[in-house]
Amino acid sequence: MSGALRKKQSHFHSSRQTQINKAQDPTIKYKAISYDEVQMLHTMAVPPSYADLGKSAKDIFNKGYGFGLVKLDVKTKSASGVEFKTSGSSNTDTSKVAGTLETKYKRSEYGLTFTEKWNTDNTLGTEITVEDQIAKGLKLTFDTTFSPNTGKKSGKVKTAYKREYVNLGCDVDFDFAGPTIHGAAVVGYEGWLAGYQMSFDTAKSKMTQNNFAVGYKTGDFQLHTNVNDGAEFGGSIYQKVSDKLETAVNLAWTAGSNSTRFGIAAKYQLDKDASISAKVNNNSLVGVGYTQTLRPGVKLTLSGLIDGKNINAGGHKLGLGLELEA
Repeated sequence: MSGALRKKQSHFHSSRQTQINKAQDPTIKYKAISYDEVQMLHTMAVPPSYADLGKSAKDIFNKGYGFGLVKLDVKTKSASGVEFKTSGSSNTDTSKVAGTLETKYKRSEYGLTFTEKWNTDNTLGTEITVEDQIAKGLKLTFDTTFSPNTGKKSGKVKTAYKREYVNLGCDVDFDFAGPTIHGAAVVGYEGWLAGYQMSFDTAKSKMTQNNFAVGYKTGDFQLHTNVNDGAEFGGSIYQKVSDKLETAVNLAWTAGSNSTRFGIAAKYQLDKDASISAKVNNNSLVGVGYTQTLRPGVKLTLSGLIDGKNINAGGHKLGLGLELEA
């Protein structure tokens, strides 16, 4: 046997033995990937609705605060599956008390959801939703309200369709003078998002809303910009710095005005049961909030708003919120 041939065979056996050793090595971990996971890798997630564009930044600015309110929220669920949600609040400035009661019943096998609403303004509301029955991703909602005191009635039909790369919505708000049509569309590809929103008043035959938005979204970073009616410009940035810290920045500017409105907000998770929030804007309004889960189903929120320009003048606001869920 020639030296070259012996060298080739030696290299082959050596490579083969290395492969066997790797296969038998318990320290090397192998993970099987299912067909569905492979498909998910190639499938773009459904983009959010137009109203939810930039939602992560909005939540950092809005959630965990309740300035000037003492609020109680109670959520319960009966053995038959009926969900009850009661909310009451008192405004510390005006002493006005407001409350709402909502009941919800779902029939998942038929894709049906029935919702009844009542508030202290004595307005009754009924909502019926059908989802994923006529077509997958299609949601139909019939919403009516009635005020016994004034006899005023209103009705709205909402349609929403979502699938990979696209999220569409069309609502028709019925009125005796003529219905108003609201439409919205969002498309997404590889993290990029683009949306359009409009409203058309058929009674006046004119466009009452004409909005555009563009954004970019990844797992820990979101950028959102929008133009409303060609006169209002806005933008927001959201970043999840770590598992415990989230930050957000928003900007707004109106055509014809030299002032730019901006704000900075952050949320820090102290532990699994407690978090603190803080925000400040260009008017020197400083908001702080503290949320504590006292026990499963019981959450307490404390918040305060300080006017940095008039610290000694008073007018600062405090808020207290309690959420109960069973």
